Amino acid sequence: MQKSVASRSALYSVAAVLMFAAGLLGFAGCAAAAEKIRVGKAVPEAFSFVPLDIGVRKGFFSRQGLEVESTAFAGDARMQQGMASDSLDIGLGSGPAMAFIVKGAPIKAVAAMAGPPLLLAIVVRPDGPKTVAELKGKKISVSTAGSLTYFLVSETARRQGWGPKGIEIVPMGAMPGQIAAMKRGDIDGVITDVGNAFQLEKYGAARILLRFTDIKDFHIHVIFATNKIIADDPQAVRGFLKGWFDTIAFMRANKPDTVAIAKEVTNKDEDVVARVYDEVMPMFSDDGKFNPAALATLAKSYVELQYLPTEPDPAVLYTEQFLPKY
Repeated sequence: MQKSVASRSALYSVAAVLMFAAGLLGFAGCAAAAEKIRVGKAVPEAFSFVPLDIGVRKGFFSRQGLEVESTAFAGDARMQQGMASDSLDIGLGSGPAMAFIVKGAPIKAVAAMAGPPLLLAIVVRPDGPKTVAELKGKKISVSTAGSLTYFLVSETARRQGWGPKGIEIVPMGAMPGQIAAMKRGDIDGVITDVGNAFQLEKYGAARILLRFTDIKDFHIHVIFATNKIIADDPQAVRGFLKGWFDTIAFMRANKPDTVAIAKEVTNKDEDVVARVYDEVMPMFSDDGKFNPAALATLAKSYVELQYLPTEPDPAVLYTEQFLPKY
């Protein structure tokens, strides 16, 4: 009997050691899996960048072994500065920002995040201009010089035949300051995401003057990776993109969950966010592949808007080597 008890005691001791070892291995595995990746959003409040928050909360990035550290900026140009200074690994930015690569930015576009610019609108005061033709010479605020919003206001002026400087563009940083300036009359309008536009219209604070729904071949957003993380940790880039596109698939299939999280992230009314979901979800790419016609549109516009002296070779701007294989 004593031998049996001793045997059981030994077995328990061995089991305890094995369980402890397994726990250590599990802990080590979790620690190894939680690789930090620094991700920047060009702006904090736009629905475009909500997939990052949803992917984090629903575990799509952690399943790829990544811990996302998110930072929001007051415009694409400032986010690009963060990537250039090695403060970020991944940037959620704009198609027009690919011009920074030609100017020497140490980044590459690794996924086409979204197509037509369904996200954005120009809003004016209720008593402001009634038509786009009335914007000539008017002051329209944007986030930063060289940003997506700057690009689209310049493009609006060019399309009207006024040249890229036919509308006075006023970089003003964060959106609250821009809205306050419009209300005071310091500027004539603001280019903003449709979530802000719908919210302002709902409460009678502004009126939507222009949407950009007629621009078809375009990449409003792309996902950038720094040359450093591409060289040092290509698997992290692949993992991030897999988590991102898994998140997009989840969002398409789960409107209520998406709206609930986006309401909190963007600080908008639920009915406004639900409307934004319906308007904006179609622009998201499901696979990240670049559209040659969209790249051609961007390359041509870089010259027309005087961003670059000549059209760049698209091959130097992007790669599809890290995209998930669906």
